[in-house]
Amino acid sequence: MSNDDPTVAGPNDPTFATTPAIGALGVAPTAGGLRAGAEIADYRLVRKLGEGGMGDVWLAEQLRPVRRTVAIKLIRRGLSGAEVLRRFEAERQALALMNHPNIARVLDAGETADGHPYFVMEYVEGVSLTAHCEAQALPLRERLELFRQVCDGVQHAHQKGIIHRDLKPSNVIVAMQGGRAVPKIIDFGIATAVEQSLSERTLLTEVGQLIGTPEYMSPEQAAFTSEGIDTRTDVYALGVLLYELLVGARPLEGAELRKLAFDEILRRIREHEPVKPSTRLGALGREVRGDLDWITMKAIEKDRERRYGSAAEFAADIGRFLHHEPVTATPPSLGYRAGKFARRHRAGVAVAAAAFVGLAAFAGVTAVQAKRIAAERDRANQAAETSRKISELLVGLFRVADPGESRGRTVTAREILDRAAERVQTELVDRPSQQSALLTSIGNIYMNLGLLASAEPLFDRALVVNPLANDLDRRQRLITEGAIAWLRQVQGRLAEAESLDLAVLAGMRREFGPDHPYQLTIMNNLSLVYDSQGRAAEAESLRLATLDAQRRILGAESVEALRSQNNLGFLYLQQGRGVEAEALLVRTAEAQKRTIGSDHPETIRSLSNLSLVYDELGQHAASESLRLVSIASYERVLGPDHFETMRTKGSLAYHYMEMERWTAAESLLHVVLEGRTRTLGAEHTNTMDTRANLAATIGALGRHAEAERELATILALRLPTMAPDSPPVMRVRVQQAYLWWRMGKPDAARRSLEMADALVARFGAANEVTTEFCRSAATLARRAGDEVTAIALEQRTHAGVAAR
Repeated sequence: MSNDDPTVAGPNDPTFATTPAIGALGVAPTAGGLRAGAEIADYRLVRKLGEGGMGDVWLAEQLRPVRRTVAIKLIRRGLSGAEVLRRFEAERQALALMNHPNIARVLDAGETADGHPYFVMEYVEGVSLTAHCEAQALPLRERLELFRQVCDGVQHAHQKGIIHRDLKPSNVIVAMQGGRAVPKIIDFGIATAVEQSLSERTLLTEVGQLIGTPEYMSPEQAAFTSEGIDTRTDVYALGVLLYELLVGARPLEGAELRKLAFDEILRRIREHEPVKPSTRLGALGREVRGDLDWITMKAIEKDRERRYGSAAEFAADIGRFLHHEPVTATPPSLGYRAGKFARRHRAGVAVAAAAFVGLAAFAGVTAVQAKRIAAERDRANQAAETSRKISELLVGLFRVADPGESRGRTVTAREILDRAAERVQTELVDRPSQQSALLTSIGNIYMNLGLLASAEPLFDRALVVNPLANDLDRRQRLITEGAIAWLRQVQGRLAEAESLDLAVLAGMRREFGPDHPYQLTIMNNLSLVYDSQGRAAEAESLRLATLDAQRRILGAESVEALRSQNNLGFLYLQQGRGVEAEALLVRTAEAQKRTIGSDHPETIRSLSNLSLVYDELGQHAASESLRLVSIASYERVLGPDHFETMRTKGSLAYHYMEMERWTAAESLLHVVLEGRTRTLGAEHTNTMDTRANLAATIGALGRHAEAERELATILALRLPTMAPDSPPVMRVRVQQAYLWWRMGKPDAARRSLEMADALVARFGAANEVTTEFCRSAATLARRAGDEVTAIALEQRTHAGVAAR
């Protein structure tokens, strides 16, 4: 019999916390404001972390539904709570799609009883990027490597249609994870939500205090026009951040700015031309002079059409500098510099024009330059339009939930997702790169909902529309192919999954270099394929390498590292190392409860695996109790038909079979079989495993002829596509042998021993498939009263385990 299928983890798109009901403060605020111990909805304030133009930031403890440490940003009075929350809801679903190691999650939002909007964020303990670099006296290369990670995080958000609008050092926190410095961007989505109308109230509170940091504010933000706010606004702020990392000062210094009148501050932001970074370093500017000067100056161009079109382009030029390759940033042309001069000195140039008849020749030169500038402008405008289009699309998707749209009808998440898939395919036909990325993201969400049939055509379409026009497109194709590999794995098409995973890994190493987070995800998935194929040694070796890299790169308690740790625990269980598996899975589950909560699918998966360990260790009551808890959690979080829910129900049914509680097993197996047939199809390997277990249960209940017919049907379905000695076929054979024992057929023992010998010949005595078969067959022989055969099979089991 099969212990159903392994409860292991693959890639998982981010989930987004549901907003709790908005509650009143548990402790009345003092005259000076809130104090430690006050409660806001499901959160208790611990201590104030800081103050800013938008409001106060508090360290807090989430009390329900999970206990964890969070940060709460409480927005100052005077900013409309309803308007802030409305804007946040428009961003919320796009924020839910963000899952990047360099972005801190925004978890929740609400409003206090006295009208203060608040945001709940992942708490990141550390210091700002600039403070970290100064405190550690980091050399130039290490500063640039950290900065590239920040650009990667910003690019990820831009691809999801989210613009930060308030990037600055205090919003880039460096945390230590696994002994490695990792920058984390905070406050994504908050600046957009807090922003009211684009007027002076965008920058000034009712008491005249600046909201935002003018030193990092782009010229278009200072112009009070929404038309100029796009991804290049964040590129400008990134440029200022790079300038500060290089020089230790900003292009516009805050102390000087804040002495000026408000209108003069805005004029300086729009018009003041900063000097190159190297000129502020004197003799120390040799490393910066040249390429880094031009990279930085291109990012902080006043004319947004001359900036980098995206954070990815910015990061790519930094990478070229680090690898001693030519960069795309170049010194501004003579014509461009002359044009800038003319705009600054309009009156003087008008007089000079009458005196210098040679201006016509100069115009000829500028015409040549104008062509190149126009090309850059068109590319930048296209990037801006793409970002706007995606943002409109994402926000528009959720208008279906508006009462005016739904007309009182309950709207499901599935309907919204279906509409998203349809609109991406019809409204982004002129944006194939972005269309490909979004189709892959939506396909992954379908996968996580267990809707495999809906995911597959989106992945296929994503490959077709990807134009492969540049590095980003080629990398996106690899991400899509990795998603297809995981789909094939879930579908039980392991050979295809292995081939795709290996190809994606090779491409990832070529395009991203070693240790990219997505590459580690593919390594984890490939280890699961090896596991399912009975290649235990290869699975363990790859899983340990993946886990080591994830701990080093992402942190020991990152979602990815804990997922691999859970999978390693399951592998130990399969190898008969129950005590090691228990210790590892208990440690994993505790870390997951602390970091992502008890109701996260990854935590539930670890607890489900732990229930299998308890069975192995003879703690059957604890095993059953934990399985029931896991099933209830899965049904609540993922739904009754999700493949994870079905997997755990199948595991509980097998537990009932092991305990010889045949009636309970049959009842649950019928539920699993019906669900799997509906969602996976009748010929899926998991569906047929369930049928095989049901046949064995029916046989144990004395309905031998019915069970024999069922097993024969399963073999008829499997043999055309599987080798006669493949593990799935052999599992059905051993169930047939057990049934024959029960029916009193004399050749049951002989056939079981022949199958064991065939497995030894094909896979070796030490192979996991061989030992699993021999162990199961020995148990069945003993239950049937055939002690001689049971001992012979146990001897093969012991020999295989000893040979490992």
